[in-house]
Amino acid sequence: MKILTTKFIKSSITPDLCPPADKPEYAFIGRSNVGKSSLINMLTGKVALAKISATPGKTQTINHFIINNAWYLVDLPGYGFAKTGKKDKADWLKMINNYIAGRPNLMTLFLLIDSRHEPLQNDLNFMAWLGENNIPFSIVFTKTDKLSKTKAEANITQYKNKLLEQWEELPVNFATSSEKRFGRDEILSYIENWNKKFEVPQV
Repeated sequence: MKILTTKFIKSSITPDLCPPADKPEYAFIGRSNVGKSSLINMLTGKVALAKISATPGKTQTINHFIINNAWYLVDLPGYGFAKTGKKDKADWLKMINNYIAGRPNLMTLFLLIDSRHEPLQNDLNFMAWLGENNIPFSIVFTKTDKLSKTKAEANITQYKNKLLEQWEELPVNFATSSEKRFGRDEILSYIENWNKKFEVPQV
């Protein structure tokens, strides 16, 4: 898939304020500082489509971008070490959960995992919630360029083995590097295949 056009549509503080669910949609989420903005910029070929910040928890709204006038890319608030109060964290969690569970045109949720770290309970708990609620999701291992090829493969294998302790079948997963643009074609091809299956939901 070639990315010909990208355009920011809007930021929403609640799911009901999101754009009409008339196009296939793909959302990106992960722990704070997992490399989400860098990945989105790499996929779209835009240097600053999603703003990169050194401050964890910078994204606080549901941000919609339209790609090729055909599908939505959604940048969701991260979770984990966001520098904010408990009430704000609870509000964010409610907003994210309501969006993920209630957005009828969401084709898949891309869950970003830092390939440098061992499996973290926050991520495992979130995946379990996705499974319990029948939310389709894919795993994107980020920052593989920060490790040797052998170490990155070992870490990803360890993560997969941990998931197999609870999952009968692994979700679709991708290994990526935003700096080296590794994994870009695979993710865009995956999205392109899902686009072909989209039908406008009857709301």
